[in-house]
Order: sequence, then structure tokens, then C-alpha cells
Amino acid sequence: MSDVLFFHEGTLVTVLTAQPIDRTLDYKAPEGGCFAGAFVEVPLGPRKVIGVVWGAGIGGFDLSKARAILRVLDVAPMRGEMQQFLHRMADYTLTPMSAMLRLATRAPGLGDAPSMRKVYRMGSGEFDRKTDARKRVLAVLGEYGGAAFTLGELAELAGVTSSVVKGLVKLGAVVEENSPRDLPFAHLQADFSGVELTKEQSMAATALRDAVSGEGYGTTLLKGVTGSGKTEVYLEAVAECLRKGQQALVLLPEIALTAEFLTRVEARFGAKPGEWHSGVTMTERRRLWKMCGEGGVQLVVGARSALFLPYRDLGLIVVDEEHDTSYKQEDGVLYNARDMSVLRASLCSAQVVLASATPSLETWANAEAGKYKRVELTSRFGAAVLPDMQAIDMRVQKTLKGRWVSPALQYAVQQRLETKEQSLLFINRRGYAPTTICRACGHQVGCDHCDARMVEHRFQKRLMCHQCGETKPIPEACPKCEVEGKMAPVGPGVERLAEEVTTLFPDAKIAILSSDLFGSARALKQRIDEIAAGGCDIIIGTQMVAKGHNFPHLTLVGVIDADLGLQGSDLRAAERTFQLMRQVAGRAGRVEKKGLALMQTYQPEHPVIRAILSGDEEEFWAAEAREREAAGVPPYGRMAGVILSCPDVATVFDLANDMARRDGPLRDIDAQLFGPVAAPIARVRGRHRVRMLIKADKAVPLQKAITTWMAQFKVPNSVRLAIDIDPQSFL
Repeated sequence: MSDVLFFHEGTLVTVLTAQPIDRTLDYKAPEGGCFAGAFVEVPLGPRKVIGVVWGAGIGGFDLSKARAILRVLDVAPMRGEMQQFLHRMADYTLTPMSAMLRLATRAPGLGDAPSMRKVYRMGSGEFDRKTDARKRVLAVLGEYGGAAFTLGELAELAGVTSSVVKGLVKLGAVVEENSPRDLPFAHLQADFSGVELTKEQSMAATALRDAVSGEGYGTTLLKGVTGSGKTEVYLEAVAECLRKGQQALVLLPEIALTAEFLTRVEARFGAKPGEWHSGVTMTERRRLWKMCGEGGVQLVVGARSALFLPYRDLGLIVVDEEHDTSYKQEDGVLYNARDMSVLRASLCSAQVVLASATPSLETWANAEAGKYKRVELTSRFGAAVLPDMQAIDMRVQKTLKGRWVSPALQYAVQQRLETKEQSLLFINRRGYAPTTICRACGHQVGCDHCDARMVEHRFQKRLMCHQCGETKPIPEACPKCEVEGKMAPVGPGVERLAEEVTTLFPDAKIAILSSDLFGSARALKQRIDEIAAGGCDIIIGTQMVAKGHNFPHLTLVGVIDADLGLQGSDLRAAERTFQLMRQVAGRAGRVEKKGLALMQTYQPEHPVIRAILSGDEEEFWAAEAREREAAGVPPYGRMAGVILSCPDVATVFDLANDMARRDGPLRDIDAQLFGPVAAPIARVRGRHRVRMLIKADKAVPLQKAITTWMAQFKVPNSVRLAIDIDPQSFL
């Protein structure tokens, strides 16, 4: 700590809090003094809040009125590189620093003193009287495996009183133990175990190990076809990081992948890493946050927010499936975890591995330009080979009205049933049907709070808005004309497809994989494990099945509507369709038997469909890059979205039109402003939404111009304004 600034008692320091005040506040250093970066508790009005000592006080007021820091928390101080990361990210995303600090302190009880505490785990006692309340407690404990809970946490998750938990303790069904707070995680051994790598994998692993063993920052694209063993290769980079005594972070795009990945890590390194995602208990979250700062955890596996943990010595960040859209945070602080991983690594001299079979065009372009190194795996691991890919031209298929499985696809599935192999039918629509329409008057059932059609979820007997989550019963009579018996679903969803498949193959065992149908990640993992073990004949799934799952018995993938993602004007539509189709097709034939991927399409001559079938990925990326470069759009230009929302449509349009008229600071850098227009989904949760889009040259100071432009306007309290640098969605 000798190089960290120390403030003696009574010295004026400035403190950043996570409260919605877009500035630091001055306080006097407490008794015993404090270091810069110390986490502290300070008075703010009548409340006590947590903050970070950001540096020397600013002053400029009557210093006799300065209040003192109440206490310094018993956690590792925030490192200088973390402060710099939050600053740089705030400047890039145009986010207030208070909101950035909220991202970096998302753990409960940081101010609690170290001590013993009582925790509760699953016991082995049997008893007869299993009330609903008791069943809920046991269900929560079973869902989270061997995790420990505090009494309040377990009672809240189960929706019971603490006395129900205490009663189960007396029966032996729940165990109460004294546990020290926040113990370090089990030690990982870099050379505990390992799989035998192919020659190609060994070369790739050596390249990554060499990068990690060196000094300084660097980013490598690990591009490997589906099933090529990218995970085993980048775990070798993790092992090298462990040998150096540094910490590693692996980001995963989907919480459902976490449990399977943790099992692989434990087999490789002899112990489980730290976990950070929404399925982790608050108790474990607090422990991991503290151990990151103290160096008590070597490897963290988590969702995008794990990037903001206070690592003491971060040496490696792996972004698995780096192309995945879930890395973009679409509410609150708008950021892309892939891009911010590169920023964070550059500030702490760490290495980044971006792993994908179908990289984002941004990453591909950076590798082409030499900014990133590139390591490739061109073959599947072991005996597995890439699947054959064919199009089914729906224009010549005689498919019955109201049916979506073509005769050609039906025949292919029947063949797999006869040979005891699995088939996957993929459709990128949740629910039963995307629209419910009245055949008497034509009314389409919409959400009361959003300008979006409600999706029928027949298994739940509800209509659901996929924008705000609002649900309502499926109506017997039309809400508009009140005629009964005329409500009809229009279009296919995953549940409706399951209904059709049951009719076509009545003796087949069918499993549906859709995020709507599972209450927890562990329930989903259990179902995936059953399927992988051969527990069904036909899998029907949404895009979640494309994310890294391994089904050894699966040899056929059928894409019901390959054209769906090509509709609309999204600049990334072609890229995303290409990625999704290649990822889904990659689920087939991952062991000995060769797979087949069939794509139902009404436009087999479309360039994207042709590129998917040909397998010439480099030509697809090159062609897509040429189009984007000619249009001056990302990654060869810059974009920023401006989204305004308000309960009153006139107020939001008045402000947006005024902003468009006074766009001088944007014209000064030759940026173009498009809009304002009503957003494609113009009303969400009762708020009217208006969008503008800024397009600029890659080299211009876009954020500075936007800041100057925004400074001209006083935004009414009723209006929410968000600026999205590098938007991924235009809804």
C-alpha cells in the first residue's frame, strides 16, 4: 500500500457514493485516517450510505461544516486501476459515476463486521407432515444444491416465516450450523488434471499460454467451429494464469451454461471456482465480492456483471460466445461487456480471450486489422465431424395449411426415430403463437401498457407481453366486439410446434427447451442433462438451445423458419441470422455419427442462406464488412441511440423535436441526426418512446459532442432520457 495516497485524521477527502448525486462529496478523514480507495460509511442527510474515498477534498465551502467519515469498512480498498476503469467507462457510455459505482458494489452487507453466523443447509432427516410451506423450503434448498443460506434469505426465497425453517431444523430436515463469514475459496491446482489435446488444440493452447505468461495487455480471438473444444483450449490459458498467481475471469452468456461449466472446471482444477450470476445466493455474493478484493478466489465464472468485481490481480478475461447479444446491457447502464472487458484488461495489463465459432463483425474486423491476435480451430474434437447443411425450399413443399413441419423435414425426423437418434426442431419464438386475433372483427389482443401484441402461452393458459411481462387469461370472447368462440392463434411458437409434432409423431418422447418454462437455472440444467442422456426423441427449442449445449445423441437439426431473422431493417440482421443458424446447426453430430442440418426457407437464394449452406464463413464476413464500410456504419463508423420516454406523448415529442432543431454540436463534427420518430415498439409500461439515431465518422469525438448537445436542454422530471453508445437493438 506504500504507493497509495494516505489521508490523516481530519484531512478533507472527497467521497463518491452510489446515490443518484452526480458529483463527489467532501468529508473529513476519520480517526486513524484512511487510504484513497477505501470503502467507507458516510452520513448523507439523516442516512448512512456506503462510498469510496476518491481522492483529496475539493473544498470551496465553510470547512467547519464538513462532516466526518463514520468508519472505514473492513474490505480491501478499491484499486487505482478499478477507479480508472469506472471513469473511462463512464466517459465512454455517458453514464453518471454514481451509477458506475452501483455496478461495482452490488453485494449485500459490505459493512458487516467479520464474525460467525448461522447458516442453513439441506439435512437428511425424514418426516411425515410435509405442509406446502415446508415443501417450499426444501424445494429452495434442493434447487440451490449444497448452498448455505442465512435464515432471512432462506425464508424470503421460500416465501415462509422463519419459524417454518426453525421447525424443519428440529426435524433434522434442515441443518443449522455456525459458519465463519466470507472464507476464501478452495485452492485451484493448475496441473490437477487435463484432457489429451489434438495437435491443433495444442498449438492454440500454446499460443494462449504464451500470451498469458508474457507481460502487458493483449486480446486474442479464439475462433473454432462448434464442437472443436474451445473450452479446453482456453482453460489452458486459465491454468497458466493460475501458475502466475493471478486471478482469471470467465464470462458466460447464459446462466443455464454455468452449472455444466463449473463441473468441467472442477474436473480440470480440482475445486470449484467462484460463481457470480442471478442464481447465486446473496450470502455467496457477498463472500465472492470480498474474496475478489483480498485475493481469496483464483477464478470467477459469471455473467456480464462479474466484470465489475474488485479483483486484486486480474490476469485473464475470457469472454465465451463473445458474439452473444446478452453481453449488451439494455437497461440502466448501457454497455457491452465484451468491449468493456477489453478496456478493463488494457488498464490492468491483462490478457483477453474472445471465444466464438461465429465471432461478431466488430471482433472479426479487429482481428483482420491486426488489433487482435487470431487463433483458429478448424476441426471438431475426436471422431466428430461438422454436419451437412441443406435448405428445404418451402416454395415447392406441399405443407398443409396451419402446419409448419414440411414433408421433407418430417421424413428426416422419422428416419432418426427409427435409428433411435435425437432430432432438434428450432424456432426462435417463445410461447404458443405470436398473435391472437378475433376472426369476427380482426382485433389483435395487445398489451394494455405497451404497443405490443400479447403472445399466447397455452401451457400456462395465459397471454404474455414479452416487453413488460404483463399477463392476462386467454379470453373466451373478443375484448373488442365481445363475440365468443372466435379467438384464434396466428403464427407458430415453440408450444404450438410441440402440439404439431405430437400429432405427427404420437409415439415420440418430446422435450421443450424455452426460457419461459423453467423457474430456475438448476431446473433447466436438470432437463438438459436428461435430454443429453437420451431422455427424449425430439427436442423443440428456442435460441437458448444454440448456446453451447452438448447433446451426444442428436444427429438432426431442423430450422423451422430460417427467414425470420432476415426480416426488418436491423443493420445486424444478416450477421445475427448467420450466427444463430450456424450455432444451432452445430448442435448436430457432436460425437461419432455425422449430423444433418435442414433449414426451411422461402428464399434459398438469399446471400445469408447461401453463406450458411456453403460454410464459407470468411467470405460472408468479408462481404458483410464491405457493405458496412460502404455505409459508414459499425464497426467502420460510429452510432449512438437517444431514447426518450414519458407517460405523455406530447411532452416527449416536444422535447425530442427541440433537441433535433438544436443539433449544432453534432453538425460541428459532421455527425448526422436521424429522427425523432416513434420507436418500433412505441409504448412500453405505459410510457411513450421516441428514438433518435446519431451516425458519425469513426475518428470524431462523439461523446464530447453529445455532452455539449445535451447540456442545452432541461429534461422534465417526467421524461427519461437514455443514450446508447454502440446500440445493438433499435426497438
